[in-house]
Amino acid sequence: MDTDTIAAISTPVGEGAIAIVRLSGPEAIPLASDVFEGKSLKEADSHTIHYGKVIDPETKELAEEVMVSVMRAPKTFTREDIVEINCHGGLVSVNRVLEIMLAKGARLAEPGEFTKRAFLNGRIDLSQAEAVMDLIRAKTDKAMNVALKQMDGRLSKLIQTLRQELLETVAHVEVNIDYPEYDDVEEMSHTLMEEKTKEVGEEIEKLLEVAAQGKILREGLATAIIGRPNVGKSSLMNTLVQENKAIVTEVPGTTRDIIEEYVNVRGVPLRLVDTAGIRETEDIVERIGVDRSRQVLKESDLILFVLNYNEALSEEDKKLFEAVQGLEYIVIINKTDLEQKLDLEEVRKFAEGKPVVTTSLIEEQGVDQLEQAIANTFFSGEVDTGDLTYVSNVRHIQLLKQAKQALDDAREAIELGMPMDIVQIDVTRSWEFMGEIIGDTASDSLIDQLFSQFCLGK
Repeated sequence: MDTDTIAAISTPVGEGAIAIVRLSGPEAIPLASDVFEGKSLKEADSHTIHYGKVIDPETKELAEEVMVSVMRAPKTFTREDIVEINCHGGLVSVNRVLEIMLAKGARLAEPGEFTKRAFLNGRIDLSQAEAVMDLIRAKTDKAMNVALKQMDGRLSKLIQTLRQELLETVAHVEVNIDYPEYDDVEEMSHTLMEEKTKEVGEEIEKLLEVAAQGKILREGLATAIIGRPNVGKSSLMNTLVQENKAIVTEVPGTTRDIIEEYVNVRGVPLRLVDTAGIRETEDIVERIGVDRSRQVLKESDLILFVLNYNEALSEEDKKLFEAVQGLEYIVIINKTDLEQKLDLEEVRKFAEGKPVVTTSLIEEQGVDQLEQAIANTFFSGEVDTGDLTYVSNVRHIQLLKQAKQALDDAREAIELGMPMDIVQIDVTRSWEFMGEIIGDTASDSLIDQLFSQFCLGK
């Protein structure tokens, strides 16, 4: 493991009240102390902050007026000495301080290297480390709560408990295989092995049952707004976003490209895509937009299909119903403030049991019902982030599926009367898959790949 001292800017690029240069490693405090004019940082107590000035060691001139936090190992995020230099917000000042620290001998940190050191030094496991980035990227308070609980180790503790149960089971088998002459050792019968694998398998199944909801909270629902031109798609997006992100006009075909925006609907993050109206057109630019819309449709988790209350169902509308068949969608009948020309029974017939919501976006009517329909579709009306342990990471979900399959294979081997040492191989595989979630059995290349996705300075 690296024992050098790393440094990076840990605040977003741009202007702000403060910007922070973070150092971690055995030389963090001496390096900062060498350029700091103020109280001696080498003598400072842990978890204290001090006012002073950073002096450029080459020019001996004032580089920045700062507040410096000193945190001594092991009670830090990385379990190494950490120094955080609080500068005035702005690119020039913070970069100048970073350059001075690098010139003194610190190394520029790689993306996610601070969190990687926390993992390698045993402060957090791999699932908790991944939750750090989930917390940073959270789009709603519900997503943040899920990330916080994973950071706190809720998922880790459950995985560790399940792995321990499997480990004890395998240990019993090992004892019986290696020391069959000991009568006082509890015999691991096929029945007991089957009970244990079934128990753990059921716990994994519970996690997988809410995994889809956890993934939605983490990544958001890819949501496409579709419909003929001028039915109110852009108005719907503006209503949900609550600001004019899309162009709204009475001229059909105005939306020429795809516009994306995240919105929070009852705690569910929607990655909202306002697409060009899907229709036959001779306009080359608009046709490209239409082609992109068809592609977005295939990749969406949810489709908001908008119809016009003031127009009868057209052939284009019927083709769109065909296009969304087999997908998850909600029909929105807009412009109910105008004269009714749309046959609602005909719409419900084509919708085949999918939710149908009526709105007048210009009068802000029906939006609550639409939001409830979205929540009902994916969360049975409620998003519970209280007692549930959500699995939201795609990597975790895949590993849990593999762990569950390995236990299913073990039970199948038991039913076929296979020897216990053969059954044990599948049980051990399940134990290893779950170990990858928390990092106990993860390869170095996987760990490097995961932390490379972090932002610089975290």
